[in-house]
Amino acid sequence: MLAAFAAVCAVVGLPGQAYAAGPPAYAFDPDAKRVQGAERNAEASVLQPGAVYRSSIEPGQKLYYRVKLDSTTDSYVSAVAVPKSDGSVAYGDGITVSIRDLNDSRCSSNRNTFGSGETPRPIAAYAYRTIGKGTSTTCREAGTYDVLVERESEDESSPEAWDLELRFVQEPGLRSGGPTETSAPKDWPSSTPAPPDAEAQKRTGGTSYYDATSLETGEWVDAIAPGQTRFYRVPVDWGQQIYASAALSNSPGDSSEFIGSALTLSLDNPAQGHVVDTSLSYSGKSATTALKPLPPVEYRNRYDFSSQVGAMRFAGWYYLSVTLSPKVAESYGKDPIALTMTVQVKNDAGASPYEGDPGIFAVTEKDKELAQSGDSAPKAAKSATMQVVAAGALGTGAVLVLGLGGWTLLARRRAAAAAAGGPGGPGGPVPGHQQPPYGGPPQQGW
Repeated sequence: MLAAFAAVCAVVGLPGQAYAAGPPAYAFDPDAKRVQGAERNAEASVLQPGAVYRSSIEPGQKLYYRVKLDSTTDSYVSAVAVPKSDGSVAYGDGITVSIRDLNDSRCSSNRNTFGSGETPRPIAAYAYRTIGKGTSTTCREAGTYDVLVERESEDESSPEAWDLELRFVQEPGLRSGGPTETSAPKDWPSSTPAPPDAEAQKRTGGTSYYDATSLETGEWVDAIAPGQTRFYRVPVDWGQQIYASAALSNSPGDSSEFIGSALTLSLDNPAQGHVVDTSLSYSGKSATTALKPLPPVEYRNRYDFSSQVGAMRFAGWYYLSVTLSPKVAESYGKDPIALTMTVQVKNDAGASPYEGDPGIFAVTEKDKELAQSGDSAPKAAKSATMQVVAAGALGTGAVLVLGLGGWTLLARRRAAAAAAGGPGGPGGPVPGHQQPPYGGPPQQGW
């Protein structure tokens, strides 16, 4: 009982402890394994599918990691670069991720930069080896492949190492007979729909992909401080289309200083491949920006020449991140500014094209519940743990209470039996009669 009670107290106390210590700039997945990137590919560490890793990269470095692939499975490796929040980055600073065979033939590569905001923030990029139309014949064979992560930094940028969060995921195989399309869609609804007809609600964004706050269709009110990045996630199923915008409130002060690219809104897919971003300028008045309309999630989007369309290739959690430039503090102070996120997911969900368990490339009923409640993945896991621990504590407590009740009843009956002439009682036992068991009915003649 005491152990179970202590476990409940420990779980309940976690949020307070985390708050007292101050929230981290970026919450890395606590299950991430440390791995060292190698400058020589022959010395590279092997990444395992489904695992998360932590590493780091210096300015101008080119680091190798390795994966082992079969000849049938589509595979993705993403890298999230996390620079120091108090550092500086230039327009073209960023990372490039590529997958290559051992002849250094490139299977695919993607690059992501900090852009015109020149604000240090987490940015993601991914590379993939896919089997199918438009893929290189040199990347179809089973074997060992290199993952190359390259960092580009201008001389005037901060020289500190960037943390890296690496993920290696594999896409499930297709079910027999589908999908059969071998070309991307040519058109889709491109006009932003009217705002959802619902009252805005408060939800506080997370600090990383790991603890991103879940959202569904609606308007969500938050606050963001200069230099801060907020993370959200939205479940988008097959055939569904996501729209998102961010609005920054006016500042109550007298300043009207113009700040270009003051806020950046970014979208990444379930494999943490970058899809698209947008930004807004700020001069103390309310301002808004919206992501360009993207196609509904379809397997065949991968056949499009556009990386933005191609990234909308599977269902699952899509991640929105919002960063407010630290330059805003120079003219408008360090206090958080009200932020309104508008999210809309259109269309009915379609069927999964996969055979068997889709893994992260799906939207489950549990995902929909999380989007409705606003829970992040760790918060939902903690809640489930609380329920298990509480149930265990309740069960242990119930057994102990029943035991105590039984002992109390037994003691009372012993006392009653003694008072009625049992052992130690004034009358004593009657010779020739067997003493009744404690708790049993009195025998005849007593």
